[in-house]
Amino acid sequence: MGRTAKLKGWAMLALLAVGIAAGCAALKESRPILPIKEYEKMIAGRLDADYIGTDNCLKACHVHDKNRRDFDLSTMGAQLSRESGLPLVNCESCHGPGSLAVEDLTPEKVRAVEAAGKKPACDYKTFVDIKNLPAQAKSLICLKCHTANATFNLHNWNASTHSIAEVACSDCHNIHAGHNLKVRPRDTAELCYKCHQDVKAAFSLPNHHPVPEKKIFCIDCHDTHGGPAEKNLRRETVKATCTQCHAEKEGPFVFEHADNSEECTKCHTPHGSVNNNLLVLREPFLCLQCHSSHRISAGMSAESKQAFYTRCTDCHSQIHGTDLPSPSGQGRFIQ
Repeated sequence: MGRTAKLKGWAMLALLAVGIAAGCAALKESRPILPIKEYEKMIAGRLDADYIGTDNCLKACHVHDKNRRDFDLSTMGAQLSRESGLPLVNCESCHGPGSLAVEDLTPEKVRAVEAAGKKPACDYKTFVDIKNLPAQAKSLICLKCHTANATFNLHNWNASTHSIAEVACSDCHNIHAGHNLKVRPRDTAELCYKCHQDVKAAFSLPNHHPVPEKKIFCIDCHDTHGGPAEKNLRRETVKATCTQCHAEKEGPFVFEHADNSEECTKCHTPHGSVNNNLLVLREPFLCLQCHSSHRISAGMSAESKQAFYTRCTDCHSQIHGTDLPSPSGQGRFIQ
């Protein structure tokens, strides 16, 4: 009896696997979305049209042939192939139901247009007017799929500064631009500069992070889809973001630089500066904002006057922190 029960269990598992495989295959078919038809119509904003499937949309309208080829060869098209097991994404997923767009494309009209040396075109005005939708509605078209599978960090999107500033997904990602739907890291700076002109100017200053030289990229520090900290930083704090590269400044140290240990931007500007080491002010004036001045020597001869105000880091070289006490034993960041 025990063996019979095991065989029945294995048979049930096999049937379940077959059912799941059949269900995934069904998701990959380009067809009208009948089970949730009315719901999809409401999301798309078209209550007077029906879904007809991509093949029916494009079999006569050859104006969009290049867009379809680009999409099929794109990252999204490759990931969403029939073998991937993911739900199908096609033209109607973004543009809405297409029955009204092709209802006038009769075989006779198509032959007449082609005889005139033109490509028959659908009535694209019947689709969802994506360009004139509010930014949040544009993004919702993408988020219908992307919050569930491909992009795992989009749970921060709605609270991100980009979303609040009414930036839509399509402002950065052009689905019909070509085969590569993602923005390459090397291209992120030029894309960000379209809005962040002040940052572009900062990177033109004598001292800057090597973003223009394409040695690091905006996305190394900022998560464009939203992060756990302000400014869309990838880490919880400014220091945690900076020490991804500047690990020697992380600590902890026996002697730390007081309140500056977690906030690098009190002394450094992140994008560019006219001062060395991206300092917000030149030495010693940066240090004198918090510390009183002191003489370098006991006397004030003509030679020592010029050393009264000098670069503090000539002596205090371990300014971010040290484990060694100063000669006085008081931890003056001297090593």
